[in-house]
Amino acid sequence: MTSHKDLKVWQKGIELVKVIYDITKIFPSNEQFGLTSQIRRCSVSIPSNIAEGCGRNSDKELIHFLYIALGSASELETQIIISQELGFFGKDKSEEIHGLVFEIIKMTSSLIKSIKTRNEIKPIN
Repeated sequence: MTSHKDLKVWQKGIELVKVIYDITKIFPSNEQFGLTSQIRRCSVSIPSNIAEGCGRNSDKELIHFLYIALGSASELETQIIISQELGFFGKDKSEEIHGLVFEIIKMTSSLIKSIKTRNEIKPIN
């Protein structure tokens, strides 16, 4: 890997951020410093933590930041549910976002597993 930008999960995270910024434009203005801000920060945190982890010196640190990205993805899921329940957007948009988040969670979890497997000490037969 030459850069975090080569990772499909990072690219998918950027796609998610664009969707989130687009959908939160329609949120009520009184949510600008509340849910709108929180959702945007949370979505940006996902690819940001992937990038930060890739910029570190060890797989242990990379895994740490990938776990933080997973936490942000789970937090975002909750905020999307709340936003839909409050009527800020419909079920179709909610399902689209949940699909992206679920895909990112799966990809991130697979990356963590791959890194952990790569670092396991193989027994000598």
